[in-house]
Amino acid sequence: MNRLGSWHICWLSLLLVPARAAEYHVAVNGNDNNEGSAQRPFRTISEAARIAQPGDMITVHAGTYRERVTPPRGGASDSKRITYRAAPGDLVWIKGSEVTRDWEPHRGDVWVLTLPRSFFKDYNPYTDPIEGDWFNGQGRPHHTGEVYLNGKALFETTSLERVLNPEPFPDARDRDASTWTWFTRSDESATYIYANFHGKNPNQETVEVNVRNSCFYPDLPGRDYITVRGFHMSHAATQWAAPTAEQIGLIGTHWSKGWVIEDNEISDSKCSCVTLGKERATGHNVWSRNPAKDGATHYNEVIFRALEARWSRENVGSHVVRDNTIFNCEQAGIAGSLGAIFSRITGNHIFNIWTKRQFSGAEMGGIKLHGAIDVLIEKNRIHNAGRGLWMDWMAQGTRISSNLLYDNTTDDLFVEVNHGPFIVDNNLFLSPLSLRDWSEGGAYAHNLFAGSIVSRPELSRWTPYHRPHSTALAGVTLTNGGDNRFFNNLFIGGASKPAFRHPEDPALSGFGLWVYNARAFPSKAGGNVYLNNARPYIDEAGPLQLLDADAAPQIVEEATSVFLRLAIDPATIANASAQTVTTARLGKTQVSELGYENYDGTPLAIDRDYFGKPRGSEKPHPGPFELPSSRDGKIRVW
Repeated sequence: MNRLGSWHICWLSLLLVPARAAEYHVAVNGNDNNEGSAQRPFRTISEAARIAQPGDMITVHAGTYRERVTPPRGGASDSKRITYRAAPGDLVWIKGSEVTRDWEPHRGDVWVLTLPRSFFKDYNPYTDPIEGDWFNGQGRPHHTGEVYLNGKALFETTSLERVLNPEPFPDARDRDASTWTWFTRSDESATYIYANFHGKNPNQETVEVNVRNSCFYPDLPGRDYITVRGFHMSHAATQWAAPTAEQIGLIGTHWSKGWVIEDNEISDSKCSCVTLGKERATGHNVWSRNPAKDGATHYNEVIFRALEARWSRENVGSHVVRDNTIFNCEQAGIAGSLGAIFSRITGNHIFNIWTKRQFSGAEMGGIKLHGAIDVLIEKNRIHNAGRGLWMDWMAQGTRISSNLLYDNTTDDLFVEVNHGPFIVDNNLFLSPLSLRDWSEGGAYAHNLFAGSIVSRPELSRWTPYHRPHSTALAGVTLTNGGDNRFFNNLFIGGASKPAFRHPEDPALSGFGLWVYNARAFPSKAGGNVYLNNARPYIDEAGPLQLLDADAAPQIVEEATSVFLRLAIDPATIANASAQTVTTARLGKTQVSELGYENYDGTPLAIDRDYFGKPRGSEKPHPGPFELPSSRDGKIRVW
């Protein structure tokens, strides 16, 4: 071979060698004119995002970064993603707020802040009203802006008078906090914010105001394979995230694929903290814009448009949201319409959702998903969230496993107009209302139901079901109710009330499974234990009824740990006729005609307990714990 040929081969080999992944550094003492090295870091995360390519890592060092990170691109694959991370051991904040120091006394404890139009650049959250499909402002306006005093959000009011003379808001979970109020008005030149600081001087405290509608959110769909790890993110002027709208969260994936959101603290979003939801092109608040058609019809149309826009495993979803702490938002801790398909939501601590209660709507909860196809929701702790888990439409192939739910005032789990199969196993449902079931085709195994159950058909809405492990539609139908499986659960009763059924309300509510006796589709039940007046399903063979036993479940929080007191003798409930729950035993659903199986289509066996311990193969223990053990009468559950 001549020298020229050798040179060409050498040059070609250099072209074929993959470029080494780069690491860019960001620090509060950096400069965006630097090259982003550890010695010469960037000043903003946005500058690092501007140049990062698939496979690169962005390391952000200690400090507060007041910016919205808008990734202009994503990674190329799961193994070649773009990673944004807080430097190990560093406290890194991304905030959608700005500190204000120009407050002037107005009257009494009330101060006023005057912000010129130029302060807000292209977005003013104090002139942006919260609105959208299924939003209920409770008869008054609300804005996406917020005021924070030393990190704690104040309550927006509708008039200056209510700031000067505040009264406790009756529905707030913290009524004393609701007297720390603010009011806003704007004219052509400025925005004015009045706030009651109860004797504190806001110029000597840390007072922050929302100015950005998100902290981390792409401007376009399809920014795939991004990892966000280890940050503290807070203060976003988020808009109502209806399932028929673009869902912008404090952090959101914007109709992308393959994100990993892990080990973050995410808090203080006006509406939702994390969104895995849809984009704008398939419809944005379409019901509000055309109320002549009902909301269910509009959402079915959104689904068809999403399918035309390639809503599938190949293009959307498959996210991982794990080990985050999520709190202080008034709509949802994690929300997602259609965009959460095939995702894994695990190990998150979600609390203080919808605690102000100044507005409401049909899209609220610790986790609220539409279209949770083959989604795993496992080992999450959800409390003080109003509604804990809300699986709304198309929860097919979903598995809800080993979650801890308590102190939720609406319910722990709401399954709405789903047709199955979906699986609910090894959960602790400890709020007064454990399960609100407006669905069919669910399999419930080894759960602890400490509250009541509501069963209701839904005969006014046609909703979809799908081909196995796919977004492809198989059909649409009404929800008759029933067709459930309840095996090896513990039901704890309470004060029984006479069953009353209004002729126009087909719902039944009570303790135990008797509420399914009147459903159109029969259910299956076995191996269940009923305590303290909880009543079994009418066709259940050999239920274990301990009518006078009171398990008296009680949650005890100690520092970062959670314990459950449960006055149940394990030897007594071991007499239940429990058998291992498997794909073969569960059978197929009546509507979708599908079996209960793992995500990859392999047979399912619920052979491990809440803690992941193996269950007895011959005679498993009923309830979430296979071998209950306690210290001082307490079982550590978190």
